[in-house]
Amino acid sequence: MSEVFDSIMKGLNEALDDAKGKKRLTRRIVSVAPVKVYDAEEIKRIRRSTGFSQKAFAQYLGVSCKTVEAWESGVNHPAGSASRILEMMSQDGELTKKYPFVKVE
Repeated sequence: MSEVFDSIMKGLNEALDDAKGKKRLTRRIVSVAPVKVYDAEEIKRIRRSTGFSQKAFAQYLGVSCKTVEAWESGVNHPAGSASRILEMMSQDGELTKKYPFVKVE
């Protein structure tokens, strides 16, 4: 039979053996760090470390300038992917240079 079919059958047989307790398959536990909550001062510090204006910072993160203003005034807080990118920026000061979506001239 085909190589793909043989591979699928092998995987199914291994899964059956595992279910019957004949052979234990390797299992991995994957954990994801919770999304960090940033306060206004942390966001300002991260933005200033990039050298970006609020407008450029907003463009880099894919949000509106009003959103960054609200974050930096403490009215709102970033969530989801914006928080992840902020965490990456705080851990790697060269991130915006490695991934130059916005160029400052």
